[in-house]
Amino acid sequence: MEVVRRVHEQGAYADRALHGAAEDLEPRERALAKRLAFGTVQRRDTLDWVIARHVDRKLDPQIRAALQLGLYQLLYTDVAPHAAVAESVELAKPNKGAGLVNAVLRKVQRAGGVDLPADTNPKGAAIRHSHPEWLTTMWWDWLGADEARALLAADNEPAELALRINPLAGVEVDLPGRREDEALVVDGPLDVLAHPLYAAGAITPQSRASQRVARVVDPQPGERVLDLCAAPGGKTTHLAALMGDRGEVVAVERHPQRARALAAQARRMHATSVRVHVGDAKEVTPEALGGRFDRVLVDPPCSGLGTLRSHPDLRWRASPEGIEELRGEQEAIVAAARAALAPGGRLVYSTCTLSPREEVVAGEAVRTLPHRDRTDGFYIAVDDG
Repeated sequence: MEVVRRVHEQGAYADRALHGAAEDLEPRERALAKRLAFGTVQRRDTLDWVIARHVDRKLDPQIRAALQLGLYQLLYTDVAPHAAVAESVELAKPNKGAGLVNAVLRKVQRAGGVDLPADTNPKGAAIRHSHPEWLTTMWWDWLGADEARALLAADNEPAELALRINPLAGVEVDLPGRREDEALVVDGPLDVLAHPLYAAGAITPQSRASQRVARVVDPQPGERVLDLCAAPGGKTTHLAALMGDRGEVVAVERHPQRARALAAQARRMHATSVRVHVGDAKEVTPEALGGRFDRVLVDPPCSGLGTLRSHPDLRWRASPEGIEELRGEQEAIVAAARAALAPGGRLVYSTCTLSPREEVVAGEAVRTLPHRDRTDGFYIAVDDG
């Protein structure tokens, strides 16, 4: 309840709100809390559409949140219906609207669910799959109806838990799962951040799509590599690992606090070849960084529309206007990257989004799609100098 209300009323990030609200819960209870909170945030527009069919007045935020949580459990989980109703009513108390919560949820329970609009057009698909209509329309026009429907459905499924195994740690990793290069897709739940292998720097959470990026950069031992907009450091430390930690990776990050976290990540991952530079990626120059680079990775700020499974509130933050602003920043960073690239070098542009306006480098490209590749949506383009 606290997570849902903070996201919708205060603009909080769901993962950060959950961290604060659920830190004292046991792992099993925390997992359930995450499922209910994230799912309710994801399905907000669908749940509000259902509420609007049963309530014809403005609702107090507490009552709306209780209804959303109860409806999410009734429509999308295997939580016992009587428990979903009873607990949601308790969450609404002592507000006088608790009776309304009870009445609406019991009506939906007796009906055995609701009939949502068909996803035969962007408007119906936006309601059925709980995405902003502008985003549904964009994907509909860009990918076609069938691909768009599949992508919308995939966005509401749980993301796989993928780890990157770090050879620089020199520690054997024996966890159950499926291997793909350095990636390990874990079978079952795992508290990664509390695991001894994480503290040892032997593993780090990173999607399989994100792990493709450093491999496309293809850094070689002894080279100078520039990583622009580098925090939190997953790709940075992967570049160092692929180089055998021989050479130099200059990681640029403009936010001092994030830069400190990036440096800590490099230490944990035994990436001694990483040098963190605090500065704006749009303004870096070869002179300031000690010369030109054999390879440059541009991983600029983006709308993140390829990561909606992991970030349930992101779909409600993005906007067409925001994408246009991001495109301008992306173009400026690419221009700085090209100026820092040595003749004959390789520039790789990567974004974790699915937005044609953010594909500002049009070279040889790879695109991953959640419904097709079972990982985050990424755009990775190569521009060889």
